[in-house]
Amino acid sequence: MNSPSSLLRFVLSIILAMCLRIAPWQEPLTAYNPDWILLTVIYWSLASPERRGIFTGLAVGILTDVLTGRMLGLHALTYSLAAFFSLKLHKRLRQYPLPQQGLFIMLCLFCSQFLTFWLENLHAPLRFQASFWLPVLTGTVCWPLVYSFLRVVRLHNRSR
Repeated sequence: MNSPSSLLRFVLSIILAMCLRIAPWQEPLTAYNPDWILLTVIYWSLASPERRGIFTGLAVGILTDVLTGRMLGLHALTYSLAAFFSLKLHKRLRQYPLPQQGLFIMLCLFCSQFLTFWLENLHAPLRFQASFWLPVLTGTVCWPLVYSFLRVVRLHNRSR
């Protein structure tokens, strides 16, 4: 169903993920803040692959670059790659239970963090810190919550 309400749900979920991304967390929690937007893009790519795909990842990534003030195209690249792999594997991934999907999510988050580190290191040399990888772990742990919440949001009107 390609209705205005499904588009509204998608847009509101992306806005909520962006708000969580830039929320002012206390200092020890800042290092653990996962990439909520990437998790949301992956969910929508898996849940409705015919409507949300690579272009959606690209557009949301550019908006995220503007929102966070990072290098333009950085998140666009990583989100569109994650959407691509989600689309390629969506039939298989939807059959797996959430813990096994978590392995795919961890791989996507790891690749996103690695590409981010590598591209930013090309722009200006960075010092590697172990805390750079913490969002990968927290994002993997949060995947069942994100999946469950967005599934309820997506299927809200179907029960009526």
